[in-house]
Amino acid sequence: MTAAGAELTLRHPVERFSLDNGLRVVLAPDRSVPVVAVSVFYDVGMRNEPEGRTGFAHLFEHMMFQGSAHVPKMEHARLVQAAGGTFNGSTHQDYTNYFEALPAEALERALFLEADRMAAPAITEENLRNQIDVVKEEIRVNVLNRPYGAFPWLQLPQIAFESFANTHDGYGSFVDLESSTVDDAADFFSTYYAPGNAVLCIGGDLDVAETEELVRRWFGPVPARPVPPLPPTGEPSPTGPRRGEVEDRLAPAPAVAVGWRVPDPVGDLDTYLGTVLLSELLSEGDASRLERRLIHDDRIAIAQSSYVGLFGDPFDVRDATLLTTQVHHPAAVGVDTVLAAVHEEIAKVAQDGVPADELARVQARTEAQLLRQADSVLGRTLGFAAAELIHGRAELAGELAARLAAVTPEQVQAAARGLDPDTAAVLELRATGGAK
Repeated sequence: MTAAGAELTLRHPVERFSLDNGLRVVLAPDRSVPVVAVSVFYDVGMRNEPEGRTGFAHLFEHMMFQGSAHVPKMEHARLVQAAGGTFNGSTHQDYTNYFEALPAEALERALFLEADRMAAPAITEENLRNQIDVVKEEIRVNVLNRPYGAFPWLQLPQIAFESFANTHDGYGSFVDLESSTVDDAADFFSTYYAPGNAVLCIGGDLDVAETEELVRRWFGPVPARPVPPLPPTGEPSPTGPRRGEVEDRLAPAPAVAVGWRVPDPVGDLDTYLGTVLLSELLSEGDASRLERRLIHDDRIAIAQSSYVGLFGDPFDVRDATLLTTQVHHPAAVGVDTVLAAVHEEIAKVAQDGVPADELARVQARTEAQLLRQADSVLGRTLGFAAAELIHGRAELAGELAARLAAVTPEQVQAAARGLDPDTAAVLELRATGGAK
């Protein structure tokens, strides 16, 4: 590793052990501030949902906040906030997580709360119906009644992929949500929320031996259950172009999204990192290739962005995934004009390569973002947990900045050569009721 790479590597120690019930535990002590973060990552996300139960991973995330065997509804929030802490959870393609950040003396409280809902969340008809209504309202606000609400994150995968795991609506259809039953919820919990299907990561001001004792006290009694196999989310690479269009009556301007399949984020990480930096080079900042070309020079776009992964976080996804470029453009500009300019800019990188100084600027910005995320105890703990679950090595989260610094111009050029216009998925959005 270069001297620069060594300086970018986080040196926080990581300890790990497993419980008899299969729970994997990662401890990342940092005694510099009197704060701890507790996170539980379950290896179940949107891609695990069965047909007829779209949106169930997210719905069940809501259910996990409705109380548990020894914690009445709303008490989890009250106990965390009374200790001066914060909490939340989120659903992703490949995992669902729950977390708290609290003063160090409240560590045991957080462990008790997470262990209690790992053992027995309150799966009742009342809770299920209530949370179905909450999720439906969330969909109305975030998708149905918002310009570009489903574009392109819910719509492009339907064109870019083939399997149900990769193409279905992870937010869920109202029909599927409304037909969910308590038995469905109980089965989902029994299958995917087993201790052996989870990673518990604790970071911050902790004593390793004392924390291990607390973890064994609270999580050890949670019964073991079989762990489901990972869903087969990988797909063969496309051999031809795919194209579709949608209408949006709320959108003020048309838009287009292009998605290219990228290397396996887990099995081919080094190649994948070249693609991550390529997406940054294309679209991040006023000096980026697509910002200059589309907006400043040709003036054929209103806004543009490129990112890897469904939610724009490239380091917590498995295969298969996309590099997506989305462009909002004036109605007077044809979509094929926009697409031609995007493909031309990528072709320039593929043919001519990337100047070292341009790549260095992109690397510096990306590395700074990673290090900034890891600056807080909670951010660092979440990064360690995701890396342990997805890549099998929590330490990778602390090495990513250094590994990005080691990516060469040749790797980025190779990534650009992989973005073939003839294998891209294109989704055109027509603005049918916006500003004239």
